[in-house]
Amino acid sequence: MDKLKALFKERFTTATEEIKVLLSAHGNEVIDEVTIDQVYGGMRGIKCMIWETSSLDAQEGIRFRGFSIPELRQLLPRINGATEPLPEGLFWLMLTGDLPTEDDVKALSLEWAKRARLSDADIDLLDHMDSSIHPMTQFSIAIMAMQSTSLFAHEYEGGMTKSRYWEFMYEDCMNLIAKLPLVAAYVYRKTFYGSQHIAPDPKLDWSANFAHMLGKDAPEFKDLMRLYMTIHADHEGGNASAHTVHLVGSTLSDAYLALAGGMNALAGPLHGLANQEVMDWIYDMIEDLGTRTPTRDQISDYVKKTIAKGVVVPGYGHAVLRSPDPRFLAQRDFARKHCPDDPMVQIVWHVFDVVPDILQGLGKVKNPWPNVDAHSGALLEHYGLGEHNFYTVLFGVSRALGVLAQLCWDRALNLPLERPKSLTTEEIREFVASKKVKTTLSV
Repeated sequence: MDKLKALFKERFTTATEEIKVLLSAHGNEVIDEVTIDQVYGGMRGIKCMIWETSSLDAQEGIRFRGFSIPELRQLLPRINGATEPLPEGLFWLMLTGDLPTEDDVKALSLEWAKRARLSDADIDLLDHMDSSIHPMTQFSIAIMAMQSTSLFAHEYEGGMTKSRYWEFMYEDCMNLIAKLPLVAAYVYRKTFYGSQHIAPDPKLDWSANFAHMLGKDAPEFKDLMRLYMTIHADHEGGNASAHTVHLVGSTLSDAYLALAGGMNALAGPLHGLANQEVMDWIYDMIEDLGTRTPTRDQISDYVKKTIAKGVVVPGYGHAVLRSPDPRFLAQRDFARKHCPDDPMVQIVWHVFDVVPDILQGLGKVKNPWPNVDAHSGALLEHYGLGEHNFYTVLFGVSRALGVLAQLCWDRALNLPLERPKSLTTEEIREFVASKKVKTTLSV
């Protein structure tokens, strides 16, 4: 058994016993209350699921196993001359709760490289998909097609015991993470470069190899991919894609089926598609203003015009955050170091200068600050990756790290099938009426 797998087993074995004690002593205690507003409002903010790999604070933003993004940029190992930490290290942390050593990261990088193989059937399927199909749809279809190789599904059909669920889920997740950059790069080169594919280089780390297969070998872009894959990897469990993976996985579907479901959620305009919409909005603004170097005043006027139409400014606001997204700030820090004079980066910064004040002036906006989507497109464009409809695929490759680490924990803890209770509007009316009657009687 490899070190990561053995350490994961040790950690969840201890956690299982601790959770049993917790449930025995406090299982009936109330952890949250639910309002009618929340029932109709997308269940926003309801505390109702376990997610071990990360947590989200409204002011501080995301913390991975207790560590903030600035802390992780200092603490996670760098190898191969990288100036940014490797997402291999973050996956290790999310799965085990431990910060990895440099040797741990090297070993995991090599392990993923060994597992990174697409079958002839996988390639044939990708080749036969029409290039007019959205890259995210191609990506999801390919993940579904690889399900035939699922060890979890095969062993389940053979009658494996519950105590081994974690083991084969771990193997599926490791295989899937290893293959995702190959699938994504294949979709990219087929769709935008006439199927001029680039073979993987097993000597490179996971992110650098992905950059290489995309056709982007600049060292700075490889570092951008390391940063991008790290900061997009997880965002607690309540977001649509993470919750979908957890929900589908709770039916004992394997990692391929669960992740494909999550990727379909990520493709939605209100979720991962937002990074594409940010760039489309900026280009619409450039065309409308007739300049690629708009002033803050021009941007301010355009933003107000956007809002007056009843359109949301993409890249701003978040369901949980109430301060600038630390993932946005990490990308701004990278841009300040590597491409501060890039015109598109300058526009992103000018938008940041004006939008929060405008949104705050409306009085109804809980979070006027930028989220992760507000900056990523400008950086990708700077390094020649200008195909906006591919951006969500990049997001998906990264997000797989967090949701699959948690999926391993779901099966290790033997979490049950998710089954909340739904209500009809009539039932809610009856509930409200009964409360009024009780109030009247008590008076």
